[in-house]
Amino acid sequence: MDTGPDEPADDDGAPHVVIGVSIAVPEPFGKEIQDARDGYGDPLARSIPTHVTLLPPTEIPAADLPTVRQHLRSVAARHRPFPMLLLGTGTFRPVSPVVFVRVEAGMQECREVEASVRSGLLARELNFPFHPHVTVAHNLPDPVLDRAHSEMRGFRAEFEVPGFSLYRFGDDGVWRPLQAYGFAG
Repeated sequence: MDTGPDEPADDDGAPHVVIGVSIAVPEPFGKEIQDARDGYGDPLARSIPTHVTLLPPTEIPAADLPTVRQHLRSVAARHRPFPMLLLGTGTFRPVSPVVFVRVEAGMQECREVEASVRSGLLARELNFPFHPHVTVAHNLPDPVLDRAHSEMRGFRAEFEVPGFSLYRFGDDGVWRPLQAYGFAG
């Protein structure tokens, strides 16, 4: 739900904040992937909600949060809900030590929303080309990544994507939602 332009900036006086934008994977699927990630020993499993990234961690001036919120409202208004199918696994190895659940359906819609999010005030270069996915294991030893790739191969989840959320990275290393944005339609 979009809480509107009067939503507090959730600023604690810090001059800069680290934000991200993502599509949340709903329950029970989100918990299933998070539990698997935790089971593989990924230390980030409980500090990152299960998601498809649209904007990776990005530092902005805290004073820009209201403008970012307005930008995201505008982006959400230009897109419609869409079905997503998560199916099987993939990996970015050897380039990056990541095993993920694949976005089988909804990939094009993710690409379109990501391009809209990562424009204007939030325009930035990426370290890697955008590839919608849901991380299940990251920066772990190869045998653990191999096990995650094999064990999650049969994973399947279908759901409707109603919008995306703005997250803030806390001083405690936890990502917390600031605001949800529903798609038009």
